[in-house]
Formats: sequence, C-alpha cells, structure tokens
Amino acid sequence: MTDIVCVSPIDGRLVARRVPASATHIASTVERAKAAQRVWRETSLAERAALCREAVDAMLAMEGEIVPELALQMGRPVRYGAGELRGFAERARAMIDIADEALADVDPGPKEGFRRFIRREPLGVVFTVAPWNYPYLTAVNSIAPALMAGNAVILKHAAQTILVGERFQRAFDAAGFPEGLFQTLVLTHDDTLRLIGSGELDQVCFTGSVEAGRAIERAAAGTFTGVGLELGGKDPAYVRADCNFDHTVENVVDGAFFNSGQSCCGIERVYVAASIHDRFVEAATALAKQYVLASPLDPATTLGPMARASLAGVVREQTAQALAQGARGTLDAKLFAADRPGTPWLAPQILVDVDHSMEVMTEESFGPVVGIMKVESDEQAIELMNDSRYGLTASIWTGDAEAAERIGERIDTGTVFLNRADYLDPALAWTGVKDTGRGATLSRVGYEALTRPKSFHLRVKV
Repeated sequence: MTDIVCVSPIDGRLVARRVPASATHIASTVERAKAAQRVWRETSLAERAALCREAVDAMLAMEGEIVPELALQMGRPVRYGAGELRGFAERARAMIDIADEALADVDPGPKEGFRRFIRREPLGVVFTVAPWNYPYLTAVNSIAPALMAGNAVILKHAAQTILVGERFQRAFDAAGFPEGLFQTLVLTHDDTLRLIGSGELDQVCFTGSVEAGRAIERAAAGTFTGVGLELGGKDPAYVRADCNFDHTVENVVDGAFFNSGQSCCGIERVYVAASIHDRFVEAATALAKQYVLASPLDPATTLGPMARASLAGVVREQTAQALAQGARGTLDAKLFAADRPGTPWLAPQILVDVDHSMEVMTEESFGPVVGIMKVESDEQAIELMNDSRYGLTASIWTGDAEAAERIGERIDTGTVFLNRADYLDPALAWTGVKDTGRGATLSRVGYEALTRPKSFHLRVKV
C-alpha cells in the first residue's frame, strides 16, 4: 500500500510520511468510537463543555510549533498562522457556548392532558473529512459541535496537512477525553470511500472539491448515512459607486489574495460600477504590487506558494486562456522574483477586459488571480453574480445597507456579506447552494445536522 506523504510547497522537502490504516485498524477504530459514544452520550453537557474547552486550550498551547509546521505543510506565511488558531478557538468556543440552547428540548406548546416535546439526540459516529487550505478552521466546524452533541468523532485529514490531524489528537488526548471518543485515521481515498459506504457511520462532514463530494455521495448511497458537503465556490464581489472606496479596495484585494487565493469563500470575481471601475482597478493593482512573494517562514512574507504545483498549474491555465481571449493582466509577474512556472510559486494577477466566456470568471480558480468586470447597474451585477454553478458567498460593497439587503435577497448564495468578505461568523449558518453542496455547519442550525429529533408524546392524564 502506498504511503501518505506531505511534500512542502516551499522547497519540495518531505514533511511527513504515514502508513495508511489497515482494514483491521479501521474496523477497530469504528468499534472503539461506538463504545465510547454510548458512554459519552450520557455525560452531562457541562462535563462535555469543560473537556472541549480544555482541548481548545491544549491546541492553543501548541501555537509555537503549529505555526511554522503549517507553513511547511501548505505554504501560508507564518505571520498569519496564529490567526487561524484564533479563529479555531473562536468557533469552537462559540459552539460550546450555544450548546445548551441549541440542544434544549423543543416545546410545541401546551395540550391538555399531555406532555410533549422534541429532544435532540446524538447520531452516533461522525466522520469528518477535512481539507488542507484552512485545516484547523474547517475541521472544527463539525468536530466541536459533534462532540458537544454527544457524538464520537473520527477525523480523516488531508494528506497535505496530515500533521494537523495529529495535533487534534494530541489536544483531545491532553484534555483527557475518553479513549476512542475522538480518533484520527490516515486513509487512502479508496479506503475513505469504502468506510463511508460501509454503513458503520452516522454522519459524514466533508469540505473539498465538487468531484470529491459527488464521490462521497455515491459511496454513501443506500446506507442512509447523513452527508454534509461544503464544496466549490466562485464567490463574487459587487462594488457600487457609493462604497467607502479605500476600505473596499483594501478588503477586496485581501479577500482575493489572502492565503494565495486558497480560501473557500475568497473573492474570485469582482463587478465594479462603471463610474469607478478604472479608479478601482488602478488602486487594486497598486495595492497588489505591495505583496511580498517569498518564503512563508519569513515573517516579512505576505504571500506564500500555493500548496501544490498542480493547483498553481490550474490558475496559470485559466489565466493564459483569458489572456488569449482578450483579457489584460495589470500585474507583471517580474515584480515577484519568486514566481516560477511549473512550481507552486505563483505571482498574484488581476485581469480586466474579462467576461463569462472565460473559465477564470466561471470556474473555481482557488489561487491568486481575480477578474474585474465593469457593470452598469444593480440588475446587471445580480445577473452576473448568479451566472455560476456555485453559491457559497457574495459580498456587496456599498454605503446603502438597505440596497445591499435588497440585492442580497436576489443572489443565489449561502451567505451575503456587506462591506466585508471571507469570514465565518460562528453565530450564523455556514451553507451553500447549487454545486457548492448541501447541509450547514456552525450556529444552532449546525447542531441540527449532528443530532436527530426524537418526539415525546406523553399522555399524563388517563
């Protein structure tokens, strides 16, 4: 069996090599999870919360090791690594704090002679399949509420960030979680699908590509296993003429290029009111020129390599196609000495004179390129924003909050932002439409996918 390896995008060094779990080990992991969950479901919410908070603290205590380790694995600059850990803690603590309310019995109201309520019960074993781009943030979205709801969790992390799974295991072990309640597995793709199709799991929580999501749905078909999928995105930004210009430029550029554009809800296409289009492009280009593409281990670096050369290749192909069809790049790659074709090292690029005949405006790029189009009206912007098979987030940049809400109601997306982007508020449901997937994480809504309703219909007077 081929080992699972993590090769650093910085210089090609081997970061980690792990042997995939055997069929026997996979089966015993599931059995341990089931046994631990039967006890855990009887544990009080207060005890669950205390242990989960201990696990968060244990993870944060490893920050000094995690930040450079994360840069080595997937290329994000060390100056931003601690930010992901802060977000991890924010989401985990928010889901812990709302558990009492989210899991409380639902009272449908009085009925003479009866006591009636709906109780949220744990599902059993939750299988989290986590991606590499925000490996702590994406995983915690399901792990924390799953445990708080009384489930056991098995985590399969991406090969590119395989050490993150081990960090999670260390944190939960350090917190004193019952043996078997939280476990990590190193799995091949085939074994992952085989486990999902086994019928031994109760819920699968996956973040990744559309094609991988389809494969997971096929694997789960007929097992009645719940499946939550957060898949691709091509998130738009609409910049109106009445926006706060400087704030908008700064945040749209950051939303497009942060994490080398490898963000699920990063901005991948921008529609700008015609009256400010040229000024916006000029200002965005000037700001993008200030990025420092260099070793992510250097605190001065603001843009690291993409996680893999193949991913950078997709962005290069989309950009080349757009340029061949008449688009124009506003950034010269020569400004970024580290840019090297055929490698993960890719300079940022802004494309203008683009349209929806170009893949860079319609297909997920997941890299440091963004197209900017001129629009003449809200109507045109809405039409173009909806002209996508994806629907994760959309951001609107305007001084008119009422107009933003009206526009947002007509956009086919899971989240609408006003004057911000690329952020998950744990108090709000994280969800998408169309090929972005199905289901929801975070907020009270996120607990619903990790529990099952059980109705109690009790005749108390006979």
